[in-house]
Amino acid sequence: MMCSGILTIFFGLGYWFGVHLLGYFMAVQVLCGLVQSIGWPCVVAVVGNWFEKEKRGLIMGVWSSHTSVGNIIGSVVASGVLEFGWGWSFVVPGVLVILVGILVFLFLPVSPEHLGFESLVKEIQMNVEVKGIENLEGKVESEEAGLLGTENADVNTGADSLAAIGFLEAWRLPGVAPFAFCLFFSKLVSYTFLYWLPFYIRHTAVAGVHLSHKTAGNLSAIFDIGGVFGGILAGLISDMIEARAVTSIAFLLLSVPALVFYRVYGSLSMVANILLMFLSGLLVNGPYSLITTAVAADLGTQTVIRGNSRALATVTAIIDGTGSVGAALGPLLAGYISTTGWNNVFLMLIFAIFCATLFLIRIARTEIKGNLNEGKWSLYSVGTQ
Repeated sequence: MMCSGILTIFFGLGYWFGVHLLGYFMAVQVLCGLVQSIGWPCVVAVVGNWFEKEKRGLIMGVWSSHTSVGNIIGSVVASGVLEFGWGWSFVVPGVLVILVGILVFLFLPVSPEHLGFESLVKEIQMNVEVKGIENLEGKVESEEAGLLGTENADVNTGADSLAAIGFLEAWRLPGVAPFAFCLFFSKLVSYTFLYWLPFYIRHTAVAGVHLSHKTAGNLSAIFDIGGVFGGILAGLISDMIEARAVTSIAFLLLSVPALVFYRVYGSLSMVANILLMFLSGLLVNGPYSLITTAVAADLGTQTVIRGNSRALATVTAIIDGTGSVGAALGPLLAGYISTTGWNNVFLMLIFAIFCATLFLIRIARTEIKGNLNEGKWSLYSVGTQ
């Protein structure tokens, strides 16, 4: 955060120093993107240390809403000082990032142990030991208890469990590659909207009227507001049905008609534009938020790696890094495709959504089969919940 703030300030200083070198701004942006990419794996690992799997969906859905809130605040702050010169639109946010970085350094506890609490890994071990005793007394031993029992034995190996997992080893973990490539296409759609929506609104008449640049920019924030609710709703639903991939697929498929309706009917009136934009943001950002938070935390703390937080950061980095490639590619493609008409841009987005869905079909089938076999989706269990 400190380096990100400093580099953002350097970008804005080009206004006062009269810098007109494209290479300077490209270099600052590349370095800024590099240091910013470090942040997400770290914070997901920290939050993953504090909450167990059964509660992560809703909690991390609420927590991840900060991305959309940050987009909104950033746009408001940057546009608010723009009248004093474009340099201030970078210097002010840069200073804010540095100040918040200082707060994080001083007050963020990395794990429960830092405050004297038992870690979640130790709690799991204790639960497994109790289950093992009950099984010895004659109770039926489940497959899950057996797996956790193995995990309990492995954890006692000491420093071995604290070693950081390798990059290629992390890619081979179950579920990492499918979710990573799903996020590639999900983030492609989300960031295309983030960067191109103000331009699209500005050049598309709403109720026969072309909006100003400022109004178009403010109106585009509705998409991020929908994303806030989408992340929370996706997390809540995934916790209730205990199926992250099924939830993601449902949101992705529902986002297709939402995008079609926004393209066809969004220009009829301001009310229709706002409602359909909100709905699109909710459905598009729901799986994106879920995968980058709860799913990444689940995959990074599965029994294969004994809940190692260092592995959690690596897994999160792989998933989010793959998604960032899509985030860079989507807006770039939209720039070229928009010259042939906005209908083609929306077709590209719909194609990307279907590609994202395909990568999760196998995992979704496994989730459905597992929940049905365990009786979690029976009418009785749904009624008791």
